[in-house]
Amino acid sequence: MYLKRLMESILNVIFSVLIVEFATEQGGLSADVIKKAFNATEEEFLHLVKRSLPLKPQIASVGSCCLVGAISNDVLYVANLGDSRAVLGKRVSGDKKNMVVAERLSTDHNVGVEEVRKEVEALHPDDSHIVVYTRGVWRIKGIIQVSRSIGDVYLKKPEFYRDPIFQQFGNPVPLRRPVITAEPSVLVRKLKAQDLFLIFASDGLWEQLSDEAAVDIVFKNPRVGIAKRLVRAALQEVAKKREMRYADIKKIEKGIRRHFHDDITVIVIYLDQHRGFSNNRVKQNGMGSTTAPVDIYSFNADEADEDLL
Repeated sequence: MYLKRLMESILNVIFSVLIVEFATEQGGLSADVIKKAFNATEEEFLHLVKRSLPLKPQIASVGSCCLVGAISNDVLYVANLGDSRAVLGKRVSGDKKNMVVAERLSTDHNVGVEEVRKEVEALHPDDSHIVVYTRGVWRIKGIIQVSRSIGDVYLKKPEFYRDPIFQQFGNPVPLRRPVITAEPSVLVRKLKAQDLFLIFASDGLWEQLSDEAAVDIVFKNPRVGIAKRLVRAALQEVAKKREMRYADIKKIEKGIRRHFHDDITVIVIYLDQHRGFSNNRVKQNGMGSTTAPVDIYSFNADEADEDLL
């Protein structure tokens, strides 16, 4: 867990630097700039793994989903690896009841999705066990649910899973070829006047709440603390599924909590600039990108509970 958090911190820095650097070089943001930043981030982490392997061989099995959103000149870019998800809340055009609907902006790279499972199987026609159902879910080689990620190099590079140092740490996985990739899905969409807010969240939220339920919560509640409110709603769903009280879920001790739910990180971004706001809450930076009102909350299933009441 420590290595995974360290990796995520390092990747956040690397990716942020690279995307600005590449956008500056090419005169602005684009899908190609974002893909280039993903590829360079993967390569930088690969170099880190090579340097660290003798002392920390388990780093070859550390990986992370990656979800990126950016707005430049009223164009929204969303790119992802793995099953973190971006959802847009937008007003229904001409609707007198002031309703909003959810629009999913990212692709879930998870073999629990039949389309993704078939995609992976089609890439490995000579391996009848490329995707197997184990421990209640579909997994690639019985190990991992996501088909795309940053890291997890032992599932991408034969030299790592064959390395004697890594084999001392874990069971080697016989692979004919890489079984997961770092190729992101990228969506480019012009923002419209009816677009109200964006929800970026890890799969821990979406395992409990539908896109529509999350959008409804954001639309109907105050902005302050809205990300935390979504996390609380997800935990209430966990309690309901387990036929437990919410208060009892909160009392589960560190280390056991993860058996009930995953980590949950949520970012909510309000798109005020598309409703005619001209105050200081929305500013343009040097690259023409937008800084909008944001609310962020992250809940770690392995740590002591915080006050979510």
